[in-house]
Amino acid sequence: MRTRNLLHLLTALVVSVPVVLGAAATAQAAQPPTLLPLSVANNSGRSEEVFLYVLGTDLASGKLGYVNEAGAFTAWSGGANPPAPAPDVSIAGPANGSARTIQLPRGISGRMYMSFGQKLTFLLAQDGGLVQPAPWAAGDPNRDVLFDWSEFTYNDAGLWLNSSQVDQFAVPHSVSVTGERGTSTRGELKPGGRDAILDALENEPGDWGKLVHTRADGTRLRALAPRLAIEGDGGFDAGYLDGYLTDTWNTYRNTDLTVVPFEFQPNLKYTGRTDGNGVLQFKDSTGKQVASFPQPSTKDVFGCDGKLAAPNDDVVGPLARTLCAALHRSTLGFLHTQPTYKGEEFYTRPVTDHYSKVIHANMVDGKAYGFAFDDVGNFESLVFDGVPSSVTIDLTSF
Repeated sequence: MRTRNLLHLLTALVVSVPVVLGAAATAQAAQPPTLLPLSVANNSGRSEEVFLYVLGTDLASGKLGYVNEAGAFTAWSGGANPPAPAPDVSIAGPANGSARTIQLPRGISGRMYMSFGQKLTFLLAQDGGLVQPAPWAAGDPNRDVLFDWSEFTYNDAGLWLNSSQVDQFAVPHSVSVTGERGTSTRGELKPGGRDAILDALENEPGDWGKLVHTRADGTRLRALAPRLAIEGDGGFDAGYLDGYLTDTWNTYRNTDLTVVPFEFQPNLKYTGRTDGNGVLQFKDSTGKQVASFPQPSTKDVFGCDGKLAAPNDDVVGPLARTLCAALHRSTLGFLHTQPTYKGEEFYTRPVTDHYSKVIHANMVDGKAYGFAFDDVGNFESLVFDGVPSSVTIDLTSF
């Protein structure tokens, strides 16, 4: 079983906030409410009982914990080695055709889980870490549970909320926020979109069908992201992208790669060339070398880590994010100025991230979090408001 610390898991979400929307947040004069009404609407059409969990990190203390329906945060206590079952902190979810409102306290970053038919199992480690569901790992007690989650950060600058398919695609749900910016909604699937996504993966040649996990009763529970089917027991080809990666790194032995990492800074450019050792070296406008990227592995690309790890800085991180997004979208090596902001140019080649491709293709607005840096070019399923008044997570029909 894989232990995942919630604070670490959400660091990327918190860090990305100032880059995308920081200017809007600093302009706020009004204060977000102490408790924000979060309505969970069940329009799934399913009869199973729904269970909700609001888990996260208190941003003031750094402590991990959970939130009850009234909006009170409680830090986890106890824990053991090996990890022991956490207390049942589930909130009864809405029946089909109804909604339930939870109060979300300001000053928290975390996830809202939703499960159908069964409660989820969480474990507490002796060091205070939370072991979350990891259905890609053999023996995980949540493997045959239908569940999913949304991710959020709610602080003095406002609310950021997204549906996420970075780890898996399971329960269709849209996210909405209403506030001073009006109402914004993301993550809404096209009618029949869930079946279309799972069917497309099962029918795609190669290992893509292995991403789909079906329960013994015939319920198709989820599609795993390819990186987890490599890391876990999914049997996905760990060399799937290797030929494309070799061709791409070789392309830039004789061709300049230009990266303009920030759309709002079009004059900030970096130029990359692959050197004699097969390392993609980047220089700034003065000719100073600022970053180096050895050829990554398939797993590095699907995880946007390893040789494509993106530190929280102003140069290497933005370059790594841009490269990883372009590799998922199979534009690197073919389009020599990155990133490109034309969605019709993404996923057009046989060797590509078909998982992210079919998820985006089945979203009403084309927005999704198919991989960690899908926000490059603003193609992510994220909503924001600096002074929100209400939030909705809609469990849509499937």
